[in-house]
Amino acid sequence: MEFLQSWGYWGLFVGSFLSATVVPFSSDFLIVAILMAGGNPLLSFVFATSGNWLGGLTSYALGRMGKWNWIEKCLHVSEEKLLKQKSKIDKFGVWLALLTWTPFVGDVFAIALGFYRVDFTKSALFMLLGRALRFAFWIGLFLLLGDKAPMFNF
Repeated sequence: MEFLQSWGYWGLFVGSFLSATVVPFSSDFLIVAILMAGGNPLLSFVFATSGNWLGGLTSYALGRMGKWNWIEKCLHVSEEKLLKQKSKIDKFGVWLALLTWTPFVGDVFAIALGFYRVDFTKSALFMLLGRALRFAFWIGLFLLLGDKAPMFNF
């Protein structure tokens, strides 16, 4: 984690990108660490949001590359179960993209949106919106609390 912080904004970008894929990582921690180190809130927002968004789009692309017969053959998931999941994805559609930033299930949502071929442009825009709101929340909270924010030594 320290080596990413030493990279500054580019470390924030890379960490945010990785955390939006299936790599377990916390971009929330990174953005707060950059801010606590005196980072510019606007630059932090841009680097974190863009890295996280591109990571989410990568997960979408991985899902898009998936094939039904691979899932059935390699993961032993029946066509019936895939159709049932598809109906759930179709029910919520691109609105699920707003939640792709959430820990654990967000990556699954992004991959599923790609796998079930939900409209790319709309999914990408909703992913961007959800992720931007997430980082705006952390920056706003940091600016609100300022020096009152709890300090943790890792």
